[in-house]
Amino acid sequence: MIYRIFALVKKEFRQIKRDVRTLSLIFIFPVFLLLLFGYALSLDVKNVKIAVKNNDNSPETRDFIAMMQSSGFFKITGYINNDGDIEKWLEEKRAQCVIVFHANFTENIRSGNNVKLQFLVDGVDGNTASVIISYVRAATAYYNNKITKEFFDRTGIKTFSPIEPQQQFWYNPDLNTSKFLIPGLFCMILITTGVLLTTLSIVREKEMGSMEQLNVSPLSPLELITGKTIPYTVIALFIAAFTLYISNIALGLEIKGSYFLLFVTTIVFLAATLSLGIFISAVSNSQQVAFQLASIATLLPTFILSGFIFPIESMPFPIQLLTNITPAKFYIIILRSIIIKGAGIEAFWKQILYLLIFSAIFTGIAAAMMRKVKN
Repeated sequence: MIYRIFALVKKEFRQIKRDVRTLSLIFIFPVFLLLLFGYALSLDVKNVKIAVKNNDNSPETRDFIAMMQSSGFFKITGYINNDGDIEKWLEEKRAQCVIVFHANFTENIRSGNNVKLQFLVDGVDGNTASVIISYVRAATAYYNNKITKEFFDRTGIKTFSPIEPQQQFWYNPDLNTSKFLIPGLFCMILITTGVLLTTLSIVREKEMGSMEQLNVSPLSPLELITGKTIPYTVIALFIAAFTLYISNIALGLEIKGSYFLLFVTTIVFLAATLSLGIFISAVSNSQQVAFQLASIATLLPTFILSGFIFPIESMPFPIQLLTNITPAKFYIIILRSIIIKGAGIEAFWKQILYLLIFSAIFTGIAAAMMRKVKN
């Protein structure tokens, strides 16, 4: 059995070596996808475009505007003179938020009265609008504390705060969304390349007629699956190492956990991924059909249902159940636990168990279908 599997593995490596286009895809596609998504895909909101309608035009209002601009989160794009132009600025996206200072802004502050400051935010993108509101509230709170401190210093009153909250963010203190998204991107690269390469390699055998020769050979379906998956497991591991290296160089990704655990869990995930590829190849008779099925089974579930971008906890319960169809969901949990948190196997052993069950089920189905064809 070992000699038969070894002969098939050797044959697969020779075929991959002759296929220049596949080799180019193996090297170029992961790097292109990583850099494209790594730099373009971000949930951080920076350089929020702010327009100002200043009806007071006092030193206090100018001080508030300068404070916001110096924070690095806001960019003052212009000043509005007429109230009727506010909607136009928001419609044309010249501003994402308009600050309106009322005419008695400074007078009310100096007299100790409550002051209303209006923020008009473009709410088309709900996520961005929520982030902008949190930014301007934080800026307003900072300015409030500054005014309060100056007032107490002038009057000689000592302040007393019985509770002082101290917040501390673990694992990702800078709240950098790239650190959150890169593991999901890494998973998408592996599942896409692994499933596509494995699926197309077997379906290519069918189209060329060599699959019939393999069926009449002494190879059993399990030996055929093993011999077909070993080369692509090796290639996928190389892609994984290469992708992590590029992530470290280009995006500053650091692995906080165990490299050994990352290696072992990646092999388990690849086993589940390649079993899915074998299953798709078993039900496909052409490379075109196989490519479409592989794309549907990998790209959409990984992007939408795996927790890559959209939190699964926020989805309706039936959709949460549906997310279990993709192994990417469980591998992303493992990746974030190892890479970002530096956690041990006790944090994700259930995910490993699911991947093993997923691999066994799809490998068994594919072997049964191949055995039926062989007989």
